[in-house]
Amino acid sequence: MMKKTKLMAALFIIAAALSIKTANAQTIGDGKLRFGIGVDGLLPVGGLSNTENFALGITPRLQYALTDKLALTFTSGIYHFFPKKFYISDGTATYYAKYHLDIVPVKVGLKAFVTKNIYLAGEVGAGFEVEDGGGPVKLILSPGVGYATKHWDFGARYENFSGGNNSYGAVGLRLAYGFGL
Repeated sequence: MMKKTKLMAALFIIAAALSIKTANAQTIGDGKLRFGIGVDGLLPVGGLSNTENFALGITPRLQYALTDKLALTFTSGIYHFFPKKFYISDGTATYYAKYHLDIVPVKVGLKAFVTKNIYLAGEVGAGFEVEDGGGPVKLILSPGVGYATKHWDFGARYENFSGGNNSYGAVGLRLAYGFGL
């Protein structure tokens, strides 16, 4: 499953890079460096949906224009997952449990504009689980799409977190305000 996710992310990034040849309007805007701060909502899918309801995050992002249609991105921040109540049993007793999960993502990526405002994006990085004493580090692969104006950026993505003998995912939405530096 992890190989399939990596292949899909790689194909998505290649398709995004190739599609910028067909875009014909300047889309990144004036200035090569931009900064944005985003608010994220994440909906767990797969096994993560058994222990977590949803997540909220704050994600600052630096964006560096390589061309007028292609940008390099660096994103970090924090995702706080709101846990579900669930029960576990050891055979003799049943216990109430909550799994506390916060993740600090550190990702780099590409944002390729296919029209004036619409872009395809792909990010790869590490997700640091924040727990008492620290949790396992996860590989993050994150393809997405979005709509950006001079100051506003609205994006949708899928994030796959893998490593530490398990893998899980989340569908995310990000609303960000940005400006040139």
